[in-house]
Amino acid sequence: MKTKEIYLKDVKQGDKVVSSFLAAEKSMAFSLKGSPYLNIRLKDKTGELDGKVWDNAVELDQQFKKGDIISIEGRAASYKNSIQISIVKIKKNESEDIDPADYLPAAKGNVDAMFNEILVYVANIQTKPLQDLLQSFFHDEKTAELFKRAPAAKGFHHIYLGGLLEHTLSVVRLLDKVSEHYPDLNKDMLITGGILHDIGKVYEFSYNSIIEYSDEGRLIGHIVMGVEMINKKIAVIPDFPGQLALELRHIILSHHGEFEFGSPKRPKTLEALVVHYIDDLDAKFNAFQTFIADSTNPDSDWTSYNRLLERYLYKKNSGEPKLFDH
Repeated sequence: MKTKEIYLKDVKQGDKVVSSFLAAEKSMAFSLKGSPYLNIRLKDKTGELDGKVWDNAVELDQQFKKGDIISIEGRAASYKNSIQISIVKIKKNESEDIDPADYLPAAKGNVDAMFNEILVYVANIQTKPLQDLLQSFFHDEKTAELFKRAPAAKGFHHIYLGGLLEHTLSVVRLLDKVSEHYPDLNKDMLITGGILHDIGKVYEFSYNSIIEYSDEGRLIGHIVMGVEMINKKIAVIPDFPGQLALELRHIILSHHGEFEFGSPKRPKTLEALVVHYIDDLDAKFNAFQTFIADSTNPDSDWTSYNRLLERYLYKKNSGEPKLFDH
C-alpha cells in the first residue's frame, strides 16, 4: 500500500499541502462579485477540514465527485479559528494502491481484542440454542469480518470503522452489569439480544469511501434486516425452541423503543426493555463525548449547537473517549 503523505490532524497554518484525501462533500457557491468557487469537505481517518477552490472552480469541479479520493495541492490558512486549505490543483486518485482505512476514522481500541471479548460472552451463554445461534454468526468468516469493520451509524454515534463492534461490546458489558443488579432478568437472552441487536448493520451501510446507506439499508433498515438474518440462522439449527426465537426477535424489533424512532414494536419484555435503554444510553454517551471532543472553539466552555441532540453541550472537564484503550 502507498504511504499517505500527510494527515489532516497534522496540517498547520501556512503549510503547503500535497496529499490525497476523501472528498466527503462538495458544493459550488458564488462570491459577492458573482465568481464561482468550490467548497470541499476533506476527510481522512484523523479528521475533517474545509477546502476552497477559488480559481478554475468550474473546471476542477468536473474532475471528481463526492466520495472520491482526490489528490490535491494547496496551502493551509486560518479562517475564523479553523484551518482551511486553499486548493490550486485537484486530480481524482485512480490508483488501486490506497488503503481505504486511511480515509475513514476508525475505533481507537484493538478490533481483534474487542471481537475476542465478544466471543468470550458467546462462550459463556448457557442456553445451548442461543449459543449455537451466536456461534453460527461469528464462525461465519464473512459476517465476522463485516461485524469488525462496520460503523454503527452514519451520522449520530460510533460513526467510524469498527464502531458497530465497539458499540455492541459496550452494550454487552453494561447488560452484564445490569443483569447482576436485576436477577429476574434472563441473562442469556439479555446478552444474546445485546450482541445481535444491531447485527443488520453489517449490511445497512457501505463504507469503502464515505459511510453511506446501502440500498437494503434505505429500503429495509437494520432492524428488519437483523430479524431476517436471525430467522435464516435459526432455520438451520435443529429443534430451536420457538419461544426463544420469539423473544429474541422481539428484542431486535423493539430495541429503538418507540414507533417514531423506527421500532415496529415497543419493548414488552424485561429483557427488551433493558436492551433498549442500554443501547440508547451507549449511543447518546458516545454522541455527547465525540461532539465535545470535536468542538473547535477553545475559548468557550460550550460546543456549537448540535442539531441531532437539539442542544448545546457543556464541555468543561470533558476529555477524549477512553472506553476502549486496550
